Amino acid sequence: METPQNNIKKKIVLAVLFLLPIAIYMFFATGVNNFGKLPVLSQDVISVTSFKDLNGNAVTLDNKITILGFFGDTPLQTKAYTYNLAHKIYKKNHEYKEFQFLILLPESARNGAKILTAKISEIAPTTAWKYAFGTPQDIKKVFASLNSGYFLDSSLASSFVFIIDKDAHLRGRNDDQDVLDGLVYGYNSADIGDINNRMSDDVKVVLAEYRKETKENSRRNQILVKQQ
Repeated sequence: METPQNNIKKKIVLAVLFLLPIAIYMFFATGVNNFGKLPVLSQDVISVTSFKDLNGNAVTLDNKITILGFFGDTPLQTKAYTYNLAHKIYKKNHEYKEFQFLILLPESARNGAKILTAKISEIAPTTAWKYAFGTPQDIKKVFASLNSGYFLDSSLASSFVFIIDKDAHLRGRNDDQDVLDGLVYGYNSADIGDINNRMSDDVKVVLAEYRKETKENSRRNQILVKQQ
C-alpha cells in the first residue's frame, strides 16, 4: 500500500522532471546573444600600425579579437577603468591566443602605462595587455573611425571600450532593450555593472563564434587530408 510520504515523493519527482527542461530553456533563452553572432556596427576601423607598444613594437588589429580603449594622457587618473577591465574581462580571457587588450595613449602617458602594467601583472600575465603610443591626431582618427557617437575628452580619454573583431569591425548590440535606440557601440568601463554583465556576455559570444569557426576549419582540413 502506498503511503502518503511515498505519494509526496512521487509528486516531487514528477514536478522536477516537468519543470527542469523549462528552467533550462528559460536560462538559455534569457541570456543575451547566447546563440547569435554579435552584430557588426562599424566596418573598417582604421589601422593602428603607426602605434608602438612599450617595447617599441608595432601593434595591429588584424587577426585579433581586440578590446580597444583610450585612457588619455594621465592613465593613472583613470586606473579604476583598468582595474575593472582587468578583473572582470582580461583575467578570464587572456589565455585565448588571439585575444588582446589594446589601450591607445599619447607619449606623455608612457610612465603611467608602465606603472599600470606592473599592477595588472598582479592580476594576470600581461602578455595580451598592450599599451601603445601615438600622436594625439592618430588617436583621434582611430576613435573617429569607430563611428560610435561617443567622444574623447580633452585628455584623449574615454571610459568606453570597444570590441573589435579579426576583420577590424566594431561589434556591439543593435537590439538592447535597456538603450533608447537599441544600439550599444561600447561598454562603460567606469560602470562595473556594464562590464560584469553586458560586456562579459558579449565577449563570450565573440570568442565562442571564433572557437566554433576554428573547430569547423579544423574538421574541414582533416577531411581534405583524408581525401588526398
